[in-house]
Amino acid sequence: MSDEHYRLVGPDANSELELVQHKPTQGPNVLDVTKLYRRGGVFTYDPGFAATASCTSSITYIDGEQGLLLYRGYPIEQLAKSSTFIEVAYLLLYGELPTSDELEKFERSIRTHTMLNESFLRFFNGFHHDAHPMAMVSGVVASMSAFYHDTTDIHDAGHRDIFAHRIIAKIPTIAAAAYKHSLGQPFVYPQNDLDYCTNLLNMFFAVPPTTYEVDALSAEALDLLFILHADHEQNCSTSSVRMVGSSGSNPYSAIAAGISALWGPAHGGANEAVINMLEEIGSPSRLQQYIDRAKDRNDPFRLMGFGHRVYKSYDPRAMIIRKMCHRVLEQLGDKDAPIFELATRLEEIALRDEFFIEKNLYPNVDFYSGIIYQALGIPKSMFTVMFAIARCVGWVTHWREMVRDPESRIGRPRQLYRGPKQRDYLALDKRN
Repeated sequence: MSDEHYRLVGPDANSELELVQHKPTQGPNVLDVTKLYRRGGVFTYDPGFAATASCTSSITYIDGEQGLLLYRGYPIEQLAKSSTFIEVAYLLLYGELPTSDELEKFERSIRTHTMLNESFLRFFNGFHHDAHPMAMVSGVVASMSAFYHDTTDIHDAGHRDIFAHRIIAKIPTIAAAAYKHSLGQPFVYPQNDLDYCTNLLNMFFAVPPTTYEVDALSAEALDLLFILHADHEQNCSTSSVRMVGSSGSNPYSAIAAGISALWGPAHGGANEAVINMLEEIGSPSRLQQYIDRAKDRNDPFRLMGFGHRVYKSYDPRAMIIRKMCHRVLEQLGDKDAPIFELATRLEEIALRDEFFIEKNLYPNVDFYSGIIYQALGIPKSMFTVMFAIARCVGWVTHWREMVRDPESRIGRPRQLYRGPKQRDYLALDKRN
């Protein structure tokens, strides 16, 4: 793949500037504009970075037009069918699928890091009982650098590995502790003989007075959701992790920034918004009424879980989750079946409606994930926390890539300034 060179010519011969167009392995070419200000005296303007490549990455690729999602080149459909979340975590972190020995060693390392320092658990007592779980998780993760400051040298490859394994192992324990605190129940310690998702569900739902056995399908469904949520290229939270990490800060503060960004309703909170919307609609007989409202530009109501910033066709993750929804609801009972039936009817109507087809408003991953979480007994307040557990793997992977990238620089976006021109200060008694 050879790069191409373009010359931009201004009003005079002295303003000629050569720009390089980089060719990726997949996706659109990228025009390098780093010299544009230094040599041409102008900035580019791209609100929301919709057409700006902020970095070079080899982790995840998305083709929004084709509905394609690849982790390190592997289609998400293949990984969802044949892999596990821990294996996918290894793939993202190290770039290749592990051998059996590598996977066993990696999984053993994750299991040995699941415990929390007892001082961490006392942190939770400082939060009010009705504090949002995301606030607790963000705060506790940020504080981890105070406990593990001896292994936060970002230029030490060994430290980076320890950090990666430690945060991936501990974030389910932190999430479960936040959930137990909100219920006023005692914390449940991790059991290292359990796999990642079974251990998480046990910490969530076990209570000391009784024996609790995790349902195998529940753990399988959670593992699938975690695979689908593990990474999604340069989204808001991942870009936040890269931005904070670019300053050379400790990695725990960068992950805490990602958690805070994910908390936003336009990002990680969308699956909770889908459940709220379906509960508001309530009955299939009211579906057309709400679809009509969604098409009315003067009505603030929007169909949540439809459309995506990147995908312009069906989100491939939504099709995978939809199948799991059927399995979970069939086995775990029908208490959530009405809301799933409502979601299915809504999807069918919207996919036939010219308004949604024309605007490429297809169901995305959030449309069904909240239904599964609810069926597993996880409350809406914890939906985004579950997302954070899965996406933590992607955040760590991008942080590691950013630290090793020789072209990485501290993030410093520029702006289109339209404020007052320079003016002189007036003493208070001279102002009208």
